[in-house]
Amino acid sequence: MILAGDIGGTKTLLAIFDDEICVAKHSFQSANYVTFAELLTDFLALIPHAKIETVCLGVAGPIVNGDCITTNLPWKLTRHDIGEQLNTQKVTLLNDLEAAAWGVLALPESDFVALNPNAKTQIGNCAVLAAGTGLGEAIIFYDGKNHHVIANEGGHCDFAPTDAQQIELLSFMQASFPEHVSYERLVSGVGIEAIYEFLCASDYPFYEEIESEISSANDKAAAIGAAAVANRSALCVATLQLFSRIYGAEAGNLALKCLPYGGVYLAGGIAAKCLPVLQEGSFLEGFLAKGRFQNVLEKIAVNVCTQPEVGLLGALYFAQK
Repeated sequence: MILAGDIGGTKTLLAIFDDEICVAKHSFQSANYVTFAELLTDFLALIPHAKIETVCLGVAGPIVNGDCITTNLPWKLTRHDIGEQLNTQKVTLLNDLEAAAWGVLALPESDFVALNPNAKTQIGNCAVLAAGTGLGEAIIFYDGKNHHVIANEGGHCDFAPTDAQQIELLSFMQASFPEHVSYERLVSGVGIEAIYEFLCASDYPFYEEIESEISSANDKAAAIGAAAVANRSALCVATLQLFSRIYGAEAGNLALKCLPYGGVYLAGGIAAKCLPVLQEGSFLEGFLAKGRFQNVLEKIAVNVCTQPEVGLLGALYFAQK
């Protein structure tokens, strides 16, 4: 049996597969656990007689010498510790976007929605970005025969404003992060909240009813996104439009660095949930605003992944391979 997992800063999804059949699956709130070992113990209690032979986990954090200290959690995951707990030596840790990239390769076309339907997907490199708790990125290199996934931490690169409003946004963010403002600070759930707060501070008109509703929400980013998709608040719509343009700009940056003629793929929960806003054009405007290389990017397909378990399925696909 294979234990596959997608470990994120907000939630952890674990599943056991017997060949292609999922025999157990459960989602956990990551912040409820001090260590991953405790979470794994709770999961194993649900299927006490399962004999796990192979483990592959996608983890939100850099993989160094096969192990990982998570970025947004106080966890250290090692192959040795996990192997001891499960009594197996076949343990692999992947960066979460590395796992998502393998998932992108395994999913059917029906799990994707094109943002620029006039572009045609070709055989070649691919780029994967996922905005959620943070911003993850990966490159899929194609050598002419096989695909090779390259994990990276590009979401932590410097945010580069592209117009006067974004220059003001950078100054606003530097009040909280004077040493470094990354794309992840804006292209993520907390980024949506930050952009919303920036527009509020800029005296953007808003409805008091919506403001009160969002202020009291447990997940403010989700509330802002839902209000924008439903067109209930001009402020929330403006927030998602600015978010989308910045997301598109960083996707374009990654595209210029690897020329992904095989396509740019957006995974992560935010893109799928805010798909109507992304389709309105702000994302593509940011993506294509690359001066002399706009005509190059116009030929590159951009697709939103609507499969919420792409990371889990990618971990499974990698383990099977």
